[in-house]
Amino acid sequence: MKVTKDTIIGDILDVNGEAAAPIFFSMGMHCLGCPASRGETVEQACMVHGVDADEIVEQLNSVMGE
Repeated sequence: MKVTKDTIIGDILDVNGEAAAPIFFSMGMHCLGCPASRGETVEQACMVHGVDADEIVEQLNSVMGE
């Protein structure tokens, strides 16, 4: 799976939550089971948590095999 800033977090977690969850936890996103967070895009979550979306996308693609 290729992650972009527009990728829905729930989709990432469904594909490989075990690898992706630590990245989301590290940016302060501890509510991965909440329906609202699962429906957000990576970019939306990064804006809320004040982190660089490009950096998170790069990290996610690294662990997702892209």
